Formats: sequence, C-alpha cells, structure tokens
Amino acid sequence: MLLLFAGIVLALTTKQLAAQVQKSSVAVLYIDTRGLGYEPIAMGHLVRLELEKLNSYEVVDRYDVDYLIKKNQLDATGCYGKICLVEIGKQLQIDKMFSGSVEMLGEKIIIQFRLVNVQAGVIENTMVKEFLNLPKSLQEMIQITIAEMFNRPVDKEVERQLTAHYDLENYCNNPGRYRLQNDGPRMGFTVLAGNAASTFKGPIIDGGFGFNNTLMFQFGYQFEKQYLNEGRWQALFEFLPMISGIDKRLIIPSLTFMNGIRDNKSGWEFGFGPTLNLVRYKTGYVDRAGVWYDNPVDGIELIKTQRFDSRGNPAFNTGFILAIGKTFRSGKLNIPVNAYWIPSNTGARFGISFGFNAKNDERHKDL
Repeated sequence: MLLLFAGIVLALTTKQLAAQVQKSSVAVLYIDTRGLGYEPIAMGHLVRLELEKLNSYEVVDRYDVDYLIKKNQLDATGCYGKICLVEIGKQLQIDKMFSGSVEMLGEKIIIQFRLVNVQAGVIENTMVKEFLNLPKSLQEMIQITIAEMFNRPVDKEVERQLTAHYDLENYCNNPGRYRLQNDGPRMGFTVLAGNAASTFKGPIIDGGFGFNNTLMFQFGYQFEKQYLNEGRWQALFEFLPMISGIDKRLIIPSLTFMNGIRDNKSGWEFGFGPTLNLVRYKTGYVDRAGVWYDNPVDGIELIKTQRFDSRGNPAFNTGFILAIGKTFRSGKLNIPVNAYWIPSNTGARFGISFGFNAKNDERHKDL
C-alpha cells in the first residue's frame, strides 16, 4: 500500500514537472499605441503583466528581452508585424511572440492583439475588441481582451460597464473627475389629501379655494451632485426648486433637498429629505370639537392656531418627502420618472414627476 501511494505521488509530481517544462516561451517587445499618452514600451509592460497572470506560458522577463536584443544587436523598434516578429523570435530562440496595438479612435479605445508562432511563421491567435473612451480603465480593458483571447472567464459586469455605450453611470465608466452632472428640468402633477384637500375644494367664503379637485401641475429644475460612485451604487444629493398650481391661477413655490441612492445597473433610485413650500395660513381659533372661529368668542374656550386658508397671509410650510423612481435611457437622453409622498398631520401630498437630462460632460475640460 505504501509503495502504491509513493508511486501515485511520484507520477503526479513527474506530470506536474513535465507540464512546467512543456510551457512555451512567449515574449512581448512593444505594443503600438496612439492617442493614449503611453509609450509602446510601457504598454508592453502592462500586457506582459496580464500574460503572466494566465500562467499558460513562460513569459520572458522584460530585462531578459532587453539583454537578448542588445546581445544579438537587434533593432526591435517598430517591430509589430508578423515577418519582423518571426525573424526576431528565431534569433532570440523564443517559441511565440506577442504583439498588437492599443489606440484611441474618436470616442472608442480599440485593442488588437496577436500571438505569432515563431517556428511555423503564422499568426496563431488574434483578438480585436472595442471599449469606451475610458483611459483610466486601460488595464481592465487589456485584462478582458487577453482573457477572451485565451478563453478565460471574464467579469461580464465590468465588461458591460466598459463597452456598453448607453450604460448607466458607474465607477468604471464615470470615475472621479469624469462624473457627469445629472441636471435637468422636471414636471409633473401633485395631489392634496386630507384636511388640506377639503380646504382646497371648500367655498371661498369659508377660506377654501373653490376648486373641484386637488390636482395641480408643477414644474421646476433638478440639480444633482453624485458624491459617491462605487460598484453598482451612487449616492446623490439633489436640490429641486419647483412651482405648483399655475393651472389653477396659483403660484406655490417650493424647495426640496434630498439624499438618495441609485442602482447603476437597473436605474432604480430612492430619496428622502426636507421640503419647504410657501402657502397661505390664517390665524384663528378652534374649540374642543375642532370648530373654527375667525375671532375669539366670549364664553367659549378656544385655542389660538393657524390653518391652510385662502384668506391668510403667505407663510412657510415644512415637510418630509419620500421618493422612489427609475431612470430610463434613450440614446444619450436620461428620462427619470419618480413618485413621491409627503406625509402631514393636516393632509398628505403625493404625486408623479418626470423629466430629462441633457448631460453636461466635463470630461475634456481638464485635459
């Protein structure tokens, strides 16, 4: 039994050593670059690093490559084509040569790699892949391209973020100072409920507004700041000035401040914060039964208070808003749709708003 176990261990060890010996050598000289601010030798170092991670080839160290080139008095500058790579590979006695290009064309970064079999004098493997113009994610692009080239697993979520032209903003396609200001107009409808709705529909002589419904059109503009942008999630601060009631001959201004989060993958978002609007309040009195009196009455115990009233003076009213929504995308246009609810002890408000974002791309101002 002991001899059998020793035989198995010896066989596995021999097989592993044989596999290591059988690894083909591969060398990376230079990778052609255009429009990215990288020298070909520096791009070659990035590619060499990703090839080493595959653990499929014996990747010749860059110092060994420099030594062999100098020893054989070779001029490898500008050597990107098959003929040149085969000639140098034979003189350096290397099995395979890896080369290609990484270049910026318009709003895209195009990566093209090829693996040349030196002895056969043929291109053994090749891969061409297009990415968004995101130079800070260049190493991830190289990693994805090489992985696909050699049939290795790829993080599809990262690949989508780097290739999907109309993907939602995220930490890959919108990092750091490349963030976009997600500002834009908002419009929609708001509805009053509870006591506020009764006042809105009540007769003018009793302090109501005389309307047959509590639906009001509103419009405004949203200013948004993304202060965290990691993984699938963005953290947002939103400032939203609005005007409501124009359709009912009213001007009701409001200011809303919200903190929120957005899912970069689905576009769903949630926000909450304080809201402030300017409405008419009248000072009066109520008895124990809640009956309203404009003036104090002798013999009746009354409590001084204020209420929403068309005969009152303009005053600020505060509240807390809860909102949920989803951002749809059509080309370069973002279309946010949100539903909100503002609870109150005098009657809640709720509504739906939508808008669009003409994206303000600050990407090139600092370059």
